[in-house]
Amino acid sequence: MAGQPVNFGTMAHDHEVYMILTDTAAELRDADAIRHYAPELERLAARDDHRLYLAIAQRALGVAHRLAGEQEAAENRLDAALALFTRLDARWQTARTQFELGELYSAHAAVKAREYYSQALSAFEELGAAPDMERTQLALSSPG
Repeated sequence: MAGQPVNFGTMAHDHEVYMILTDTAAELRDADAIRHYAPELERLAARDDHRLYLAIAQRALGVAHRLAGEQEAAENRLDAALALFTRLDARWQTARTQFELGELYSAHAAVKAREYYSQALSAFEELGAAPDMERTQLALSSPG
């Protein structure tokens, strides 16, 4: 109706906005944006005991550490994310994290990388996540 305010529902909570910004930054491999948004997501998720968002922050920070060449910190963050996603039975998120672990190990531990990529691919196939399957198949077929 003309003149009536439009109700768009409730505004997204800060942690939801930070989750979207953090996860997008990780997907885009934008380390600066990850380091800007992920710590706030991590803080809010810990405050609210939101384990899914905490795991997303952990994975993103793992990606940022990997991009910076910080192997041990990346491994710690990605392992923490994998454990959280597994406990939550968040299969797609678990597979995405396995893919990131594959990326982490691809430069120096090819067998371990292949294991993570294969686990991710199996889950993506089961879920019918076509873009993720294609990306993972490409990673598996790449030399080295």
